[in-house]
Amino acid sequence: MQARLNGQQSPTLQGRFSAQHNAFGVLRLAMACGVIIAHAGPLGFGRANIGAATFGRQSDLGTMCLYGFFLISGFLIADSALRSTLRQYVRARVLRVFPGLWVCLLVTAFVFAPLAALYENGNLDGFWGHPEGPFDYVTTNILASMEQFPIAGLLADTPYGQIVGGPSAFDGALWTLRYDLALYAVVAVLMMTSVLQRAPRAVLVLAGGCYALILADFFAAPGWSSRPPQHGAVGPFPLIGAFAADWTLMLGFLFLLGAAARLYAHRVPMNSTLAVLAAVTLVCSLWLGGFFAVGLPAFAYLVLFAAVALPTRWSRISRRNDYTYGIYIYGFPVQQMIALLGGTRFGIVGYIVLSLLGSVLCAALSWHLVERPALGFKTGSGRARHRVAKQAARRRPQRATGPVGAKPAEARPSTGRPGRHQAGARHSRSPLPIPKVGAALRRADRSRTPDLTFLVPPGRDTTAAAPKSAIPGIPAVTAPPERPQTTATPAQ
Repeated sequence: MQARLNGQQSPTLQGRFSAQHNAFGVLRLAMACGVIIAHAGPLGFGRANIGAATFGRQSDLGTMCLYGFFLISGFLIADSALRSTLRQYVRARVLRVFPGLWVCLLVTAFVFAPLAALYENGNLDGFWGHPEGPFDYVTTNILASMEQFPIAGLLADTPYGQIVGGPSAFDGALWTLRYDLALYAVVAVLMMTSVLQRAPRAVLVLAGGCYALILADFFAAPGWSSRPPQHGAVGPFPLIGAFAADWTLMLGFLFLLGAAARLYAHRVPMNSTLAVLAAVTLVCSLWLGGFFAVGLPAFAYLVLFAAVALPTRWSRISRRNDYTYGIYIYGFPVQQMIALLGGTRFGIVGYIVLSLLGSVLCAALSWHLVERPALGFKTGSGRARHRVAKQAARRRPQRATGPVGAKPAEARPSTGRPGRHQAGARHSRSPLPIPKVGAALRRADRSRTPDLTFLVPPGRDTTAAAPKSAIPGIPAVTAPPERPQTTATPAQ
């Protein structure tokens, strides 16, 4: 489909998007690595996130990657919801987030933390029975609420520990998971009420409402480059805890904007002219101010444009092996351990290289040993494949048997009257005897008849949902993060 732009037809997001050939995977992977690079400042050297000074203190490299994660997550999650039942949707989200998270919590508590205790104290005295010990860390955070970040008072002497003034987080990146899960729950509610399928304008209204609140904060701020006020916390809620109001507003807006882009993909123009205008707007807003008013929508457009405009061969990256979530959940503890062991002596470039290598290694192990096996249960995999194979074997054509040279029964001449008793009708109950060979050949012909597939509404992709998920940012302590802070990535 086409959208009109300046009186001419312009390609739309739907026209350029392909479920099999898009760059969402490589973009998410690049953003995950961008978070690692941005965190090199605070975790390795006690400085602000890389890019904070360049972007006029309005944002930084890690936060921009976080924004991109939630935008892409909104698009992909809405696409998955349109192609799934509520039960399938919930199962897919649970299997994508929790198995990898639970193993990461165990590895952090019972591998990284004991090694840190041995390095700092030379023994494990008091480690297991500490009020914020490894067992408490796992049980407190098992539902992704992340109410406990330190373990046994460790990592106080790291560069990040000196910033926060005490024991620092082992995996601060996980603070955004509660925002992911909350937004997944919003989509589930929209599915249950049929709003997502029958009244998609409601998603536009929600996104527009969030943007209006962002504009209100922007115009009330003392300067063009001021960051939005924090507005305190929302909650706490049972099981999942409290939410920082400013992050809820910002991340919710980008997630809903991505979902609206999926729902109205047939009306979103996608061309290089608009992409250039968006790039100029983004750069000017980061340098001169106004990022939260005009830079965020421009950044969102650029991410979506890149997803459909990058070379097709890039779509192969992360299609079969998606390490993005693993990099997100293991990047922070890997960087903390490298800083603790003195990896910063190689300079910031060496520290970044070590961090990327360590994070990718952990992510690869997580994907192949935990995440991909867990995702195999999304559609009942094993039993479903076995059932399909058996049905295909039953439909396999059988060779007709009988005396050599036997002739098949001749079809009776048509009477011109359609119906089941007409010669050759599939379900004919004609009392006339039919030679066995002819019957066998008829059965063979029927077995060669291909089954008709079910029709689906236009624009619906019948392939399995990509998951992917989005992922998020990074706090320093259990409370909503104060600035300066670190950022993170998403789970899809």
